[in-house]
Amino acid sequence: MAIVALVASLAAACGDDARGELTGGGFAAREAGAQAPAPNSPRRTVITDAVGKIAPAVVTVQTEVVERVPIDPFERFFGGRTGERSAAGIGSGFITRSDGVIVTNAHVVAGATRVSVALRDGQTFSARVLGFDEVNDLAVLKIDARGLPTARLGTSDDLLVGEWAIALGNPYGFLLGNSEPSVTTGVVSGVGRNLVGQGQGAGVYVDMIQTDASINPGNSGGPLVNAQGEVIGVNSSIYSPSGGSIGLGFAIPINRAKRVTEDLLEHGAVRRPWVGIKPQFPAAGDAGRAALRSGVVVHTVVPGSPAATAGIRAGDVLVKSRSRVLRNPYDWDAELLELRAGERLTVVVRRDGRELAVPITVADLPEVSAPKVQVMRELELLTLTPAIRTERGVRSARGAVVFKVSDRVAEELGLQPGDVIVQINRTPVEDAATVEKLISAQGQRGALRLFFERGGQVYSSDFIIR
Repeated sequence: MAIVALVASLAAACGDDARGELTGGGFAAREAGAQAPAPNSPRRTVITDAVGKIAPAVVTVQTEVVERVPIDPFERFFGGRTGERSAAGIGSGFITRSDGVIVTNAHVVAGATRVSVALRDGQTFSARVLGFDEVNDLAVLKIDARGLPTARLGTSDDLLVGEWAIALGNPYGFLLGNSEPSVTTGVVSGVGRNLVGQGQGAGVYVDMIQTDASINPGNSGGPLVNAQGEVIGVNSSIYSPSGGSIGLGFAIPINRAKRVTEDLLEHGAVRRPWVGIKPQFPAAGDAGRAALRSGVVVHTVVPGSPAATAGIRAGDVLVKSRSRVLRNPYDWDAELLELRAGERLTVVVRRDGRELAVPITVADLPEVSAPKVQVMRELELLTLTPAIRTERGVRSARGAVVFKVSDRVAEELGLQPGDVIVQINRTPVEDAATVEKLISAQGQRGALRLFFERGGQVYSSDFIIR
């Protein structure tokens, strides 16, 4: 209510024509006779120029989700509720092709029965979801339009910590009065960040761009831009105990978004890169120290996999892949997200005190060779309660505690009693009862990624339901 009152008072003070339009790098009043600052005006900066290039391509993504609700017998008697309820959602996105291809977050459109897109000038279009990838939290939309302004995509390979970072999007949607994107600025605070905690969007991200540019509810899916007006990331999450921005924002690197977008446009799904290496997860008491070690210990190598063909063995320690130094399993997860099926990479392996360069050709994740499990018949779970959380020192607020696990599932997924399942793909696990529901619902889409906490660290394991 306070925000609404503020908007109303500003409108009354400024008049209805005081809404700004972004032109040539600045917000120019629409009042008659108003002139944009001259090209050499000191008011123009690299920030205003960058915003002027990217803002026309930023869109608002509106969603509607129809939810089933219990029917009230009393209201049904009087012809009331139907057992369904509509919930609205909102996010941001940006146009990458002039024929209406738009990139946003998967969690923005997850479960939506209807999606629409509002352009900067207020035009609204019905949108189709061409594909989404929950593991990378990316989705591609399509609207029927031509000649649209597009965002220039840069690279995330050579980001400099401390360089300008500009976040655009529509926080709180149309509460702020119109469809003009909001702009917040900061710097690239870090690269290669692994985020496990509270955020807008599901809770586990790896190899992210960190920025102190404010990212607020509704900014998800909008672009993170450099001083040249090039997109370097997709705004995805904030770390915030309170729910508001505290200067810890995270964006998906644009190079990863490019790869995922190309796969979704060409195949309607993401081709999962597969090497056939299963890393060794440390024991609970050693997890904290293991996260700081140099290298990823190979637990098993899938027979017939690219890694097996290349000569990788159990017990080898992966220390580098391409230009990425591998310090822990998070780094290996991040590397897998960047690989493409058919790509040839060189992995540096430490074996018997020597380091060997091993070339590997990445393949598609094959259903024949991928681990397949009947999870719920071989897994007993308990809902994580405050008492269990305190007793075991669990960081996650919600999840399902592994009580018993079969030897086969323990071997194939790396789970052990005491682990806490916190997420499946991009959906957080609320309690034990939801695990089976999530696996049944999402297992029909192909490979699943399960995240679990052990010793204060979160690890992941990929599998396919039999």
